[in-house]
Amino acid sequence: MTVNPDYLVLLFTTTSGASGDQLGSDEKEIVQLVWQVVDLATKKAGQVNELLVKPDHIELSEECQEVSGLTEETLTEAELLEEAIEQLNQRLCAEVDAGAGITFYLCTDGQLHIRQVLHPEASSKNVLLPECFFSFFDLRKEFKNKFPSEGELKDLNLQVMADYLNVVVDSSLHAFTAHKVQQMSEIVLALISEPVCNIRWCDTLFKLHVCVCSSKMERVDDNTVIRARGLPWQSSDQDIARFFRGLNIAKGGAALCLNAQGRRNGEALVRFESEEHRDLALQRHKHHMGTRYIEVYKATGEDFLKIAGGTSNEVAKFLSRENQVIVRMRGLPFTATAEQVLQFFSPACPVTDGSEGILFVRFPDGRPTGDAFVLFSCEEHAQNALKKHKDILGKRYIELFKSTAAEVQQVLNRYSSAPLIPVAPSPILSVVPSPTFVPQTAAVTGVRDCVRLRGLPYDATIQDILVFLGEYTADIKPHGVHMVLNQQGRPSGDAFIQMRSAERAFLAAQHCHKHSMKERYVEVFACSAQEMNIVLMGGTLNRSGLSPPPCKLRRLSPPSYAFPHGTAVLPPAAIYPSQFLLSPRPLAPTTAFYPASNPLYMNYTTYYPSPPGSPPNISYFPTGHTPSAGSILSAPHTALIRMQGHAPSHAYNSGVKEILSMVHGYQVSLNTPTTAL
Repeated sequence: MTVNPDYLVLLFTTTSGASGDQLGSDEKEIVQLVWQVVDLATKKAGQVNELLVKPDHIELSEECQEVSGLTEETLTEAELLEEAIEQLNQRLCAEVDAGAGITFYLCTDGQLHIRQVLHPEASSKNVLLPECFFSFFDLRKEFKNKFPSEGELKDLNLQVMADYLNVVVDSSLHAFTAHKVQQMSEIVLALISEPVCNIRWCDTLFKLHVCVCSSKMERVDDNTVIRARGLPWQSSDQDIARFFRGLNIAKGGAALCLNAQGRRNGEALVRFESEEHRDLALQRHKHHMGTRYIEVYKATGEDFLKIAGGTSNEVAKFLSRENQVIVRMRGLPFTATAEQVLQFFSPACPVTDGSEGILFVRFPDGRPTGDAFVLFSCEEHAQNALKKHKDILGKRYIELFKSTAAEVQQVLNRYSSAPLIPVAPSPILSVVPSPTFVPQTAAVTGVRDCVRLRGLPYDATIQDILVFLGEYTADIKPHGVHMVLNQQGRPSGDAFIQMRSAERAFLAAQHCHKHSMKERYVEVFACSAQEMNIVLMGGTLNRSGLSPPPCKLRRLSPPSYAFPHGTAVLPPAAIYPSQFLLSPRPLAPTTAFYPASNPLYMNYTTYYPSPPGSPPNISYFPTGHTPSAGSILSAPHTALIRMQGHAPSHAYNSGVKEILSMVHGYQVSLNTPTTAL
């Protein structure tokens, strides 16, 4: 944005933590505001002013004390941030006489003081910033525009600019922060003294624009996208915008991710306007949203379009109304109508545009899914609507959640891109007898000889788990550590451990429950091999009990289809390791979905567990190793697939799905032992 202000307010902030290029990266609070007003018409600078700010936690780092000269005692009588900002604004308006139509803009050395310090802290403390804090000049960018050949923007600082312009400020006459402001003042005066130099280019902070990508073919720059993990399940796109306050998120650039069951998985993909803002967002890694810290990583444009992209005209029309709050309804009766939904919410919370503000989610054949999205014109109406959570409509209670535009797109894409299967899925894995690593007795009797870890850090490794279990590491079976991955192939925070006995599993759960690993407490429970097996295949295990993987639901195939006879892609004896197979499940006599006379194939293209680990190292057994009794290697006619020296792009830890895709299509005869592939 190009503007011609009358005054520039040179602003410098100090926090209780890091300074310089790391300013704001440690989430520390503001303790000092220093500023000076420059009259661009008369080319004169006013006096240097200072305001001390009292943080909630008065604890100054050594770097802060050295830079600012402050002590903890001097801050006890200072103003809180809200009062300090109000006082700063009043003093600025009085000094420049803003009421007479005079304009002034803030000017800082770089982006950090405004984007990474003032706005994030004001957001976390619910402090309303004056309008002047939403537009500012970056002195480094102004210098770069005037002297484009003078190094890279990231390498500029006040001293480099001062040396180039032959500006000298006596540091002995000022404190460090006052010296920095005085240095900025001299640089500005030197710039505006140049014949053709004007201070014109202004950075602006934008609010979040709610919309969706119009097409999955839209190009998204890889250098503008991040992935945020660890979000509270009830968070919305507005909460994401609040977390990244100060940075400009692209239009429709906040997309919450859903799991296979259509629920939020605690991740989001965020697209920023530029690489510069993406890099600033990465500096907020492990900053807090409420009491949870949020992990921030780089992502790709392809990742973003998978979540936020779509071509649905119905969704585009539904979301075309601006400044609307979206509420998701779940558990609707299949016979529910728009009139019943309107009656459910009236009169305290009217729906925007009546029935036009309701979007029912349906299967491709038109059958209702029980989900719907509803628009409300303001936050007040939406909050009143959410109070009806679990109220009754018809004979069912209705779940209500605050939703986002990206979630609307994802939910409709999920159902519209999952057509009814007119033919059997291509046979990927045949259902074979239970693999050796899960004993039949355990699966039948439900012996709780396994341990489940829940709430692991996403960067936890098998070695971290072994250290966490301590003395119980010796009781882990060979290849008995199983990290559970989510639908995107990334760690889900869960892991299963196979123990040598139910007694040791019970003791491990009792001793390690809620102990900490990398600043997070981990829940530890004893469970059975059958429960572990189902979760590894994509099912769920919670307080409500076990739920099978989505691929085992009855609606997979129409009742009229008869499966042809087929041969397993890999014989049972040739599978190593074989942790991704389930025991055959007996079919109910009344079902007509899968004829009992035909072999049953299940398409597990999405749900794969991670490769198992074996303490104290993770590797294949060398030739000459004598397998122990009960080991999978002791089974007769076993064929191993050894992948030594394969390309890095096919690394084993990239996921079982990728490994299987390499050998998919090779039909191995049951009569011919296989020694290599």
